[in-house]
Amino acid sequence: MACPGGATHSPKLQISLDGMRAITGKSLILNLSVLSATNFPVGLQSHVEDVIRTIKNKSTEVCTIGICGMEGSGKTTIAKAIYNHIHGTFKEKGFIEDIARVSRTKGYAHLQGQLLSDILKSKVEIHSVEMGRRMLQQRLLGKRVLIVLDNIDEKAPLLDLWRNHAWFNKGTVIIITTAHEHLLRTRTPLNDSIFRINIMNASESLELLSWHAFREAKPKAEYDDLAKEVVAYCGGLPLALEVIGSSLFQSTKEEWKWVVSKLEKIPMYDVQQKLKIIFGGLHNELEIDLFLDVCCSFVGKDRAYVTKILKSCGVDADNGIRVLIDRNLIKAKRNNKLTMHPLLQNMGRESFHKFVQEEVWMKRLRFDDSYVLTNNTVRIFFIYGFELLLVAFAFSCSMHLLFFSL
Repeated sequence: MACPGGATHSPKLQISLDGMRAITGKSLILNLSVLSATNFPVGLQSHVEDVIRTIKNKSTEVCTIGICGMEGSGKTTIAKAIYNHIHGTFKEKGFIEDIARVSRTKGYAHLQGQLLSDILKSKVEIHSVEMGRRMLQQRLLGKRVLIVLDNIDEKAPLLDLWRNHAWFNKGTVIIITTAHEHLLRTRTPLNDSIFRINIMNASESLELLSWHAFREAKPKAEYDDLAKEVVAYCGGLPLALEVIGSSLFQSTKEEWKWVVSKLEKIPMYDVQQKLKIIFGGLHNELEIDLFLDVCCSFVGKDRAYVTKILKSCGVDADNGIRVLIDRNLIKAKRNNKLTMHPLLQNMGRESFHKFVQEEVWMKRLRFDDSYVLTNNTVRIFFIYGFELLLVAFAFSCSMHLLFFSL
């Protein structure tokens, strides 16, 4: 949400001053809880207002909302803000985040069980997708629920919830976010509402970049031209603006120019390549290793657990994790679980796969004086499995013995 009048104080403070406002004729009041969806909610308010207005207009029926747009356009943030605003009026509710990623590692049956467990507030075990379909219909039949299904793909059986209005009581709200607009267009009942999230305009983009790079609504005067160049190359995508802006916080003009020189060589909508620039903003090998560790091994894991695991490998991860959170590369949920945007995770995994393919890891795979496996070995284990770890272990031991035999 942009600060009215280009105010130079925090958006949170701005809304605390005048954000408890009603939309004329609609009795819609956005309160401070909406802001917890993001630290700097530039451009958020109009999207949230549009969706909530639609929900209010359909309060006497089952309301299904589709939110679509490019990856990195802010769909999840908008869905979270809407959920934060209306969840207090629902006794039974559930928010399932990043379905496409979780389904690849844990399967759709797990997601069905997670949703039922959240809504019913009791542990539900689902052993097959078909069992999940039956239980969802049986246990949710006739209920008024709020369900948000984030980053859904074409294979997700949870789409059944969206298509079967007859399962639910009036006042039910089901929200889906997806990058696959054709999925919404071809499978959506006629009375559903679809909202497309377009890229940010130049003014909003500059403000969002500024909040992350300068902690102000406008760039510092001496950085204004450089900031506008970065905005032009980021293509109005909030994720790129947030990550690149955060990486430039307290940076010199030379560092800004270096980022601009990298961005100008990348095609406009190649977001993944733009995000790779963040490696240049990480100041040491520990930060890079920690970012790759979370990408490859620790998304969805408890922060304390991750810190303990890495500490056993001789890594003091506390400061590094704080740096990555400050740079918007990873986030810590309210339950202290680590998460990151799927585009960032894919970028990190792609970078590490390239690292492995070039066999650079063989040079780094070693034992220290306490025979503790290095950080990259842990990462390789999580990606490639126990067999590769045994091969790496044997290789390391053979090199170790060879060294002492010389």
